Amino acid sequence: MNRIASIGAAALISLSATSVPAHAAPAWTSCGTAAGLDPRQECTTLQVPLTYGKPGGGTISLAVSRIRTARPGLRRGVLLLIPGGPGSPGLGRPSTMVKRLPSAVLDRYDLIGFDPRGVGQSSPVSCGLAHEDLAPSRLKPYPSAGGDIGENVAYARRFSEACARNGGPVLPTISTRNEARDIDAIRRALGEERLSYWGVSYGTYAGAVYATMFPGRTDRVILDSNDDPDPHKVARAWLANYSVGVEDRFPDFAAWAAERDGEYGLGADGAAVRRTFLDLAERLDHAPIPWPGANPPRLDGAALRETMLNALYSDTGFPGLAGLMRAALGSGPLPEPSAAPDAALQNGAASVAATICNDVEWPSSVDLHRRLVARDRAAHPLTGGMPVNIGPCAYWPYRPAEAPVRVTPQGPPNVLLVQNLRDPATPYSGALRMREALGSRARMVAVDSGGHGSYLVNGNACGDGVVTTFLVTGERPARDTICR
Repeated sequence: MNRIASIGAAALISLSATSVPAHAAPAWTSCGTAAGLDPRQECTTLQVPLTYGKPGGGTISLAVSRIRTARPGLRRGVLLLIPGGPGSPGLGRPSTMVKRLPSAVLDRYDLIGFDPRGVGQSSPVSCGLAHEDLAPSRLKPYPSAGGDIGENVAYARRFSEACARNGGPVLPTISTRNEARDIDAIRRALGEERLSYWGVSYGTYAGAVYATMFPGRTDRVILDSNDDPDPHKVARAWLANYSVGVEDRFPDFAAWAAERDGEYGLGADGAAVRRTFLDLAERLDHAPIPWPGANPPRLDGAALRETMLNALYSDTGFPGLAGLMRAALGSGPLPEPSAAPDAALQNGAASVAATICNDVEWPSSVDLHRRLVARDRAAHPLTGGMPVNIGPCAYWPYRPAEAPVRVTPQGPPNVLLVQNLRDPATPYSGALRMREALGSRARMVAVDSGGHGSYLVNGNACGDGVVTTFLVTGERPARDTICR
């Protein structure tokens, strides 16, 4: 769940489909031959209201995909795959998940994917930002050297003004409430009375909002890597939780690097690796290293912190972070930079901002943010004050059209939360607040693992088994549990 810019080339895949109203039976066609797509995946496009409650206000296109169950005689219904982000595409997720889900699940569900409104093939939005403003270390508001936020204030204004000029009519309608309504339009179009779904990262909040707005339409609900549903803060709480999540997770990387001190030279124990990282980040704040091909073309403290944050999502990212640190310490050339295409970043940046800014009001006081950054830098130095810094929502051109949803226990007891104990983006402490909000509707299985994403990601047979059993049989643990 890279909130700002984990947008891949999948957002650019052109998928052919026939457009039908959400209340009509979908006309499924081939999704084409794009790389990575399973040949069984089919696509369609639904028409849903631009503004719910205004039937004459026009419609937008919602791109939907499916892979049908391999055993129609065992079919229970559909399993909707709710993507994270916000702003992440989901149209190709059936092709990805059909390779990972156990056959007992695939036998019982059609896998359904979709691009949320404004994303990918679903009436995509863009704010028309300059290339320089698509830099990952700008899309997340990393302060300058010493914690100065002057550049962040200017960037936040520039971003929001570009969205006001270029965002178009879809941008103000992007919100989690409307994603829930779009999900229900998908349910109706599929002819399903009730919907099972697997929401990951931001998809957990969207899934919890759907379960609150349409409780009687839910079947078996999996919420994986859970957001804090605080109705007063919403995404402000998610961003702030990076500070906690990174502190929870960094020791895993530090222990890994310490075991390989002879290869990377970052320190012989976890504490030494942490000191090396903090010292290097501060040095790069004041004396960046040229990094041709990167955006911006230099390795500064913000770029190092952003690389660290992304590397903590999975153990597979550890070698890249350690190698970058080793090179920055003078032991070799910097690695070749990589980034998503600008078009995907444009779409992701606009849809992320629209979701988080349209869901709830954000404070605009520069002095408040300056104080928050100073306090957070002292308490959580690894993230440098970024999680509480000012961003485009402070100057967003649109007021939220509706109040945020308060997630409640009202509804059937059919929700299972799965959560890593050391998640850098959606920490366990925030997941506990989702668990509390859902109350008697939910059970939680916590997995003693690090990284972002739990089910079928960590190789934890205990956690995976609990989720699979629930999807196949509907049985949940009698009480919350931890899989060691």
